[in-house]
Amino acid sequence: MGRVFAIDLDGSMYICKHCKTHLALLEDIVSKSFHCRHGKAYLFNKVVNVSVGEQEDRMMMTGMHTVVDIFCVGCGSIVGWKYEAAHEESQEYKVGKYILERFKVEGPNGSNYSITQESPTVGSDSPTVGSDSQTVGSDTDDM
Repeated sequence: MGRVFAIDLDGSMYICKHCKTHLALLEDIVSKSFHCRHGKAYLFNKVVNVSVGEQEDRMMMTGMHTVVDIFCVGCGSIVGWKYEAAHEESQEYKVGKYILERFKVEGPNGSNYSITQESPTVGSDSPTVGSDSQTVGSDTDDM
């Protein structure tokens, strides 16, 4: 397979909680109002040091989206997903952006997110019943 080359970021960043690989900068956050099955998730304009999985359609509370899971290149852990397409016009702003699940990453200054700290509230974009995907996505946003 060869050696994996990782990009080092400068500034306040989010890193993989398993292997500490740099993933995204604080300044690239678009929204902190998203949720996934483990709790909070953040929408980013740009992430680095990830590989992508197979493209699939996922039904989320805000409608059908075409997404790819994203994996840390350092350890292979799934850290979120990327929006490839939105099937509803009102959701097209997400296309090309990335979700990092807070449960899977450490924040600036080593901040962690625990499932017991916060859980999705009633009315948040919780996963739809019957999804067979590994990562059940939800993508509530207040934009």
